[in-house]
This record gives sequence, structure tokens and C-alpha cells, in this order.
Amino acid sequence: MKTFKVLGSGCKSCQTLATMIEHEASRRGVEYELVKVTQPQDIMAYGVMKTPAAVLDGQVIHKGSVPSKEAVERWFD
Repeated sequence: MKTFKVLGSGCKSCQTLATMIEHEASRRGVEYELVKVTQPQDIMAYGVMKTPAAVLDGQVIHKGSVPSKEAVERWFD
């Protein structure tokens, strides 16, 4: 099972990132957990200064923008 965290305030970009992850996991039939991290101190603990950001299994894999669809697809490979 993959564990994703979306780091951000809950803004539209953060919501878009979460939706992209959910869509790709559903499309592939992958079991996953999605956690939304909104507290600034928790976000900064990952070394992230610009959101939205994505964390996969404890490792920051994207930060500062909404990723491309292709980038999200690669996270599931």
C-alpha cells in the first residue's frame, strides 16, 4: 500500500493534487492512503517552503506546483 501526503493549506491547487492522486490510484486499482497535512509546522518539518507538495512513503516527491498528469502517473510505477 502506498501512503501519500498532500502538504498545503487546503487551497485549490492542493485539492487538485489530491484529486489527481486519488484518480490515478483508482484508475490503476492501487491500494493507497491519502493524508492531508495543513499545519504549517508539519509542512515545514518536511523542508517544504512552497506548496502544494506531495510526499510518498515519507519522501517528498514534488513541491511548489501542481504536477503534470504524467508525473503523477510515474509515482505509481
